[in-house]
Amino acid sequence: MSTEIVYAKKTALETIESKMIDLTQLKFLKAYWKFRGQKVVFSNGCFDLLHRGHVEYLSKAADLGDVLVIGLNTDASVKRLKGPSRPLQDEQTRALILSALQFVDYVLLFDEETPYELIKQVEPDVLVKGNDYKAEDIVGYDIVTAKGGKVITIELVQGHSTTGLISKMNS
Repeated sequence: MSTEIVYAKKTALETIESKMIDLTQLKFLKAYWKFRGQKVVFSNGCFDLLHRGHVEYLSKAADLGDVLVIGLNTDASVKRLKGPSRPLQDEQTRALILSALQFVDYVLLFDEETPYELIKQVEPDVLVKGNDYKAEDIVGYDIVTAKGGKVITIELVQGHSTTGLISKMNS
C-alpha cells in the first residue's frame, strides 16, 4: 500500500492574492527573510492606474534586493492626498493588479498620509522612491539609514504618469 501526498496546486489568481498581506503575516515573513539573509526593498504609492512608468520603476526597485514590498495607499488615503475624484480604482483592485506583477513580492495597505509607520514595521534594507524626491527628504529615510540601510531614488520614465493619463482620457 503506497502513501501518496497530494498537494493542492494554487490557481494563478490564488497565487496573486497570496501576495496581498497584512501586518500579522508581515511579522512571520520578516523572520523568514532574516533567516534566509534576504535583502528587503520597500516602495510605496497610490498606483491608481498602473502604467509603463510604474512597471519600469518597480522592476528597477526589485533589482535592488531579494524581496520587493509595496506599501499601497488605501482608498481613503488616496482621496485625502489626490482629491475627491480619486482613486479611480478601489484599493483591492489596485492591490491585485500590483500583486500580478512577477517582480512584486508583497503588497500591504496603509491608511496614513505617509508610509512612515509601515516602514517602521517592514524595516527594509532599501527604501526606494522616484528621483522627483531627494533621498534625505523621503519619508522613512531616518528609519532605514539608522539601521544601515540605503535610500535610493530611481529615474522616472518621462511622459508616463497617472495624472497625464487621466488628463489624456479626459481630453
